[in-house]
Amino acid sequence: MVPSTSASPALANLTSWGQVRAGRLPLRLVRLFIGLTLYGAAAACFVRAGVGLEPWGVFHYGLALHTGLSLGTLVVLVGAVVLLLWIPLRQWPGLGTVANVLWLGIAMDLTLAVLPAFEGLPARTGLFAVALVANGLGGALYIGSQLGAGPRDGLMTGLHLRTGVSLRLIRTGLEATVLLAGWLLGGPVGVGTVAYALLIGPLTQFFMRWTVVALPVRPAVPVPA
Repeated sequence: MVPSTSASPALANLTSWGQVRAGRLPLRLVRLFIGLTLYGAAAACFVRAGVGLEPWGVFHYGLALHTGLSLGTLVVLVGAVVLLLWIPLRQWPGLGTVANVLWLGIAMDLTLAVLPAFEGLPARTGLFAVALVANGLGGALYIGSQLGAGPRDGLMTGLHLRTGVSLRLIRTGLEATVLLAGWLLGGPVGVGTVAYALLIGPLTQFFMRWTVVALPVRPAVPVPA
């Protein structure tokens, strides 16, 4: 990405109320829900592709095998439980955080209801590739709306602030933990799991060049170059 300058979009360090009052709310809400819808639909496409899920997807799938609940329902329930973990970390959810908990699972179940199974490795690999790009774009859109972190991202940043451990180490530890738990529960791990781990960060960062909504407040966190 291009280096951040005074004219470049940047993420602002805002309170929950400040996120709502920061301006350009209609545009930010539209981008938030487009982003979350893309993110949830991409998660459903990963399931249909059958070449391995992202770490949290492996965990949700493993839980689904043992509970009989739909994947979307479990995405909502797990998100709500993770959000409760914010309390001892003194993290405050934003509007986007709540929307993330509620809408991702709905978008995922709706997509699974209409998306047929794909036959053949080339078709399934192509579906996974399209979904990976959509996932990166969706993540960039909802992050760029500046209406609050998702519950899992907030858990990561909250642990970082309370422990002083690096974000990279905490994220790796969290995702390795849910991946292992999901695998032990029977969730599908495959080549797609590795591809997601390697590519989702660069993809999301690439799209954030165009998706961060500039706000009439002093930015605190520049978009990474």
